[in-house]
Amino acid sequence: MGKLAQRISTIAKNKEAKTVAGNFMWLSLLQVAGYAFPLITMPYLAKVIGVEGFGKIAFAAAIMIWIQTITDWGFNLIATRDVARNRDNHQKVSEIFSNVLWARCLLMVVSFIILLLLIAVIPKFREDWAVILVTFLMIPGHILFPEWFFQAIERMKYITILNVLMKLIFTIAVFIFIKRPEDYILQPLFTSLGFTTSGLIALYYIIGKWGIKLYKPQWRAIMQTIKGSTDVFINNLMPNLYNSFSTMLLGLWGGGSAVGILDGGNRFVNFGNQLQTSINRAFYPFLSRKIEKHKTYIIINIGTSILMCLFLFFTAPLLVKYLLSAEFVDSIPVIRIRAISMIFYAIASAYGANYLIIKHKEALLRKITMCCSLAGFAIAWPLVYYFSYIGASLTVTISLALLACGSYIAARRIQ
Repeated sequence: MGKLAQRISTIAKNKEAKTVAGNFMWLSLLQVAGYAFPLITMPYLAKVIGVEGFGKIAFAAAIMIWIQTITDWGFNLIATRDVARNRDNHQKVSEIFSNVLWARCLLMVVSFIILLLLIAVIPKFREDWAVILVTFLMIPGHILFPEWFFQAIERMKYITILNVLMKLIFTIAVFIFIKRPEDYILQPLFTSLGFTTSGLIALYYIIGKWGIKLYKPQWRAIMQTIKGSTDVFINNLMPNLYNSFSTMLLGLWGGGSAVGILDGGNRFVNFGNQLQTSINRAFYPFLSRKIEKHKTYIIINIGTSILMCLFLFFTAPLLVKYLLSAEFVDSIPVIRIRAISMIFYAIASAYGANYLIIKHKEALLRKITMCCSLAGFAIAWPLVYYFSYIGASLTVTISLALLACGSYIAARRIQ
């Protein structure tokens, strides 16, 4: 016990350990708030808009995951790594920030044009065009709020407080303005307004308070920025082939009710995944400088995922009973299947983005992710067709298991 206390005391006095711990705390609060406030409104929305309304919102959100992945284009990892390594060089940081911002704006415009074409061509998209376009408003808000930048410079405190405050305000708006089933469209609208407001204030801090310069867009620099993150973009995009694609497939074959049941269960698991994401992102700048601390990070990350998996697996009936409604009783097996996937997600993140990318093995991780995602894409068709929302849950869990195994084997060979 004496040695353990001494080691804890040593870590507590370490400046970098304090930075990582503080970064984790604020990132956790930011990520948890992103799902905690929807959980607060979930019982109310479940009664007011029902499974069908949940399904429409989830279908539109599944489409936006693709667009958000395109506008992120891997910058959340590559730009974070580069800023973390050059944060004492003010001019270099300004260049990286400017190029990433303009590149994301360009990608957003291209994505919006493609989205309009899909609405014009695909009947299901045309049927839900209003909620899809309203949900798209969160994309410019997401771009304006460069969470990756605050993570890179390890200054998450003020922007987290701001973001949580905005989410609180628009969460209250849900209870005030959503009164009928047809008001479901207001939920993504309030979410988008929260992102946009936070983003504008975030830019004020970055440019006005911290003196980061926003340079004029230069075509060559923008294209080089996009090209430099393409491997990570492919790595980020590929999981959509089994994740959001299975939700879209379920919407086309099973209708809004099936998607609502899937989304009801996924929300609890996604809440847990956000805590894991906070751990990953808090350690990422630190591991970019000190990869020898990877083993300590592994213990924290995977240990946390096991605890959360066990909690969700055994409390699933209580969560559905008290936070949803009787309509969502079929979400219980969804929670349990997806809870297991949290362990695979932790392993894949620990040995993938937080090891292979830091070691500049983006191309290798891209190949692994592509193979596993294509396998998930292939099994999604029969699983969703024959087993509906259970099949969609199994698709994600099996795909993450493959990705975890591939990332672990590749990392061990490099080590």
